[in-house]
Amino acid sequence: MTGIRENISLKPYNTFGIDVQARAFVSVTEASQLKEILEKNTLPVLILGGGSNILLTRDFDGLVIKNDIRGIELVDEDDDSLVLKVGAGEVWHDFVMYCIEKGYCGLENLSLIPGCVGASPMQNIGAYGVEVKDVIREVEVMDLADFSKKTFSNEACEFGYRSSIFKTWAKGKYFITAVSFRLTKKPNLNTSYGAIDSELHAMGIQQPTIKDVSTAVIRIRQSKLPDPKEIGNSGSFFKNPVVEQVVLDQVLQCDPDAPNYPQPDGTFKLAAGWLIEKCGWKGKLLGNYGVHDKQALVLVNHGGANGKDIFELSEAIITSVQEKFGVTLEREVNIL
Repeated sequence: MTGIRENISLKPYNTFGIDVQARAFVSVTEASQLKEILEKNTLPVLILGGGSNILLTRDFDGLVIKNDIRGIELVDEDDDSLVLKVGAGEVWHDFVMYCIEKGYCGLENLSLIPGCVGASPMQNIGAYGVEVKDVIREVEVMDLADFSKKTFSNEACEFGYRSSIFKTWAKGKYFITAVSFRLTKKPNLNTSYGAIDSELHAMGIQQPTIKDVSTAVIRIRQSKLPDPKEIGNSGSFFKNPVVEQVVLDQVLQCDPDAPNYPQPDGTFKLAAGWLIEKCGWKGKLLGNYGVHDKQALVLVNHGGANGKDIFELSEAIITSVQEKFGVTLEREVNIL
């Protein structure tokens, strides 16, 4: 099979910087290459994009396929909006910056999120009051069973909080080749979530543009989150739990100051980072790995840690939050 390399370290291909081996590795830049490779392949398959949402706990005795399908194409446009078809291997933040430079609105709050475009619908990435499902029109895939091309509409993706069919019943069934986004030409800025308004104020900006909002988001993220190039991490390791009223009451009995956010369906979203911090984990260092000292949601590899240790740390965090608050945290990161 053309381009396939054997016994490759995956350390450069995951943002945790975990050094495990893959039996075989290949980079795919076109969907047609994928079909050729898979038709001849007899090994288990692992698909990697930016490697920013995975914790590798062991060597992989199979074929790793790196999604490097690139390209940004304008496929539809009217006076108010446009549709861009984007290769799944495009770096997410580079794509956001491309849109901002062009004046295309809707992605500015999602600046500096690590990973590739293909991962954005998988986990319905979100930040600062915006979720990518709000701008995705459709997702193009290759069916790994018969190599046919399929297109999923926004509705068919069954987007939920940090979830979609690509993380639930369709996990491992499809290879995402492209994502189409409907963006607007007139900004509808969302600055009320988190610290965006106060950051803009600190920047001396009263009438922000989408570039200003993006800059504010980048500054906030950089102040709280470690750069994977310097400290291995996958961003937020846990989802913010969504709970019923009875569970919220239980949490408030433990601590009346617990932050909570009412949801349209009557449930409440809790702050996972706050729960973890209250259990004493923030800044906890266990040799060469631990919990980030500025954001308890982020588990970090200071160099040379293995994935099993980080996984066991996440298990201990989940147990302690369950015991103290009666809330079960769910990992946002995929585990191999």
